[in-house]
Order: sequence, then structure tokens, then C-alpha cells
Amino acid sequence: MPSLDRQDSVFVLDLGDGENRFHPDWIAAVGAALDEVEKTEGPRALVTAATGKFYSNGLDLDWLFAHTDRHREYVDSVHALFARMLALPVVTVAALQGHTFAAGAMLSLAHDFRVMRADRGYWCLPEADIDIPFTPGMAALVQSRLAPQAAHEAMLTARRYGGGDAAAAGLVDRAVDEDAVRSTAVELAQGQLNKAGATLGTIKARMYAPVLATLRDTTQPLG
Repeated sequence: MPSLDRQDSVFVLDLGDGENRFHPDWIAAVGAALDEVEKTEGPRALVTAATGKFYSNGLDLDWLFAHTDRHREYVDSVHALFARMLALPVVTVAALQGHTFAAGAMLSLAHDFRVMRADRGYWCLPEADIDIPFTPGMAALVQSRLAPQAAHEAMLTARRYGGGDAAAAGLVDRAVDEDAVRSTAVELAQGQLNKAGATLGTIKARMYAPVLATLRDTTQPLG
């Protein structure tokens, strides 16, 4: 399960050491950690990271197929997590040490910055290959955070990007050696500590107002 630590004024949220799929309990744990970050006063920033082969492999399809009667409720909770991260009133950095797929890749895009391992691991939106369309909220999130051509290629071709290609396409901000992923993310976060607060939250809310409205629309989350 996710765990929250703190390095001086930088919170580090470790998403786990497995596939870190979006099980409802996992989503709740991440939400509780974000509550802690948000209610803390003073300079602060957030890094999310993971341990092992995956940053996140996305939706928990096993749970979803076993609870088809809760499909809509589940999608609402995923959308809410994306919106929460996108609008969080602190600077956020995703440290992508491993595979970052599907909803995991979308979660990374909801961060302000991304640092990816250069030599191994893929960033991928596989929806076109696995025959699961993007919800309106998911499509809006991806298209708001990527350049049009990068979003087009990533969403339509399900390309698997290595670190260097991901950086060249603007999917991530930096590609670094494995042992520097988390430290680079923390360094980026430390440089933005004083941005935390209501003004930053307002800037994000206004910058991404259409996306946030779509993600928070519970009337037709599946389109």
C-alpha cells in the first residue's frame, strides 16, 4: 500500500512495490496521503515514486470485472484522483522508476513534472491495443498536458516510450539514470517549495478549469 514520508519540506509518496494498480483501497490510501500534504502549512512539495518494476500499471481490471455493478463509481473515483493531483496546491513531481502504463501514465500527467528512468521501463497509453476507450475525462487530461502531436501518437498508436523517447516527445521532463530518478525528482521539488499555497491552487484551477470540470462530472463519466 502507498506510504507517505517526508524529506525536510518535500513529501515523498511511495505508491508501493507491486504493480500499484488502482484498487479502491489503494486510491483511498493515496487520497489520505494527499489530505496530509494539503493540510500541512508552510513551504512544501510532493514527489510520488514507487519501488520495483512498476510505477503504476493502471486500473485494477481484476477488481473491476469482479464488481461490474460498481463500474461507474469506480471510474468516478479514478477521475477524482486525477483531478485532485492536477489541482493540488503544491508543486508535484512524479519519479517514474519503472513501467508507467494506462491510468498510471495518466496519473503521471496530472503531476507538474515527471522524471523517468532512461535505460529501462516504458511509458504507455495502451488503450487502443486493449480495446478500452479513453473516458472524456481521461482524454481531456492527456490532451491538456501533452502537445497535440504527442497526444495523437500516444493515444492512437499505444506506443511504448522508453525514457529518452519520452523526454524527446515531451511526455516527461527528464530522463536520468536509475539511481538518480528519485533524487532528481526531490531536487526539482525542493526548488519549488515556496510556491505552495492558495495562489498556486488558484492558478492550477483556472489553468485546467475545462479538464477539471470534465473529470469532476459524475453525470456521464463514461461518455
